[in-house]
Amino acid sequence: MKGEEDNQRTPDQYEIPDEDNLVLDLTGFQLHDLNGVHIPPSLVELDLTSNRLSSLDSRISALSRLKKLSFRQNLFHDSGIDPISSFDAISGLQELVIRDNKLTKIPDVSIFKSLLVFDVSFNEIFSLSGLSKISSTLKELYVSKNEVPKVEEIDHLINLQILELGSNRLKVMENLHNLTNLQELWLGRNRIRAVNLCELKCIKKISLQSNRLTSMIGFQDCIALEELYLSHNGISKMEGLSTLLNLRVLDVSSNKLTAVDDIESLTKLEDLWLNDNEIASLDGLDIALAGSRNNLTTIYLERNPCASTPNYSITLRQFFPNLVQIDSNIFC
Repeated sequence: MKGEEDNQRTPDQYEIPDEDNLVLDLTGFQLHDLNGVHIPPSLVELDLTSNRLSSLDSRISALSRLKKLSFRQNLFHDSGIDPISSFDAISGLQELVIRDNKLTKIPDVSIFKSLLVFDVSFNEIFSLSGLSKISSTLKELYVSKNEVPKVEEIDHLINLQILELGSNRLKVMENLHNLTNLQELWLGRNRIRAVNLCELKCIKKISLQSNRLTSMIGFQDCIALEELYLSHNGISKMEGLSTLLNLRVLDVSSNKLTAVDDIESLTKLEDLWLNDNEIASLDGLDIALAGSRNNLTTIYLERNPCASTPNYSITLRQFFPNLVQIDSNIFC
């Protein structure tokens, strides 16, 4: 019988999945370096996720066709990744992922003039300083789960479509006014107390879950908004929502709401999360949600006083005939 070690992959056993040697995926090999690994010069994608790398192999600097490069879940410190700023031959790189490493600063990636995706989430970064050097071509920026206290140096990112800054130390929404093409903004698990979206009229998804909001005022100009996530805050009143006519998903669970207001005009609403609030009665809920009566398919009201109402589910299904889910109960 073969030993367990005989069944483990080794780099020399890896087979390139296409005859042109365009993609090399070394995910999960737990490599400490790339010695002994053949790196074809024709590579377009190189994925080194889940290894033990802490320094850059110099051969990567010669991959002139490279478009996607991932160092996700490795052991890179700042000094280990810094040499990439002089890798001129791969300046056409479009996607760079250094997620889940040990960085404390934004690396210098100014050499990549066509960069579209940049991910440095799950590091130990203390500032966005250095982002001013990044190419304005960028469409997706991920800096979640770091120690960033301030939104800065992003004014020039006019093509940005996704901005992820969740799980940081942000207290203020600021310096977003130039991001006129932004479609998704993820700011959950910060310390934000007030909404300031600078009239981002193209934005479709916003998450401000687990912050310190006490008011919903500030979303009224986001007329393209389709999904809004505000759970785990301190909001006591639903307001400023009547203009959001494209809204499909609204999550205001785990707040301090006592009534459902200001969404009567929303005709596209499909999912409504109101659980873990202080809503006492179902009376008038059908009127408060008159616009979405036929579109609403999911509603959560559990752990509100009203959820103890006799015939709770029957009443809700009478109010909203196309419901397929009430709390955790799914109907055929």
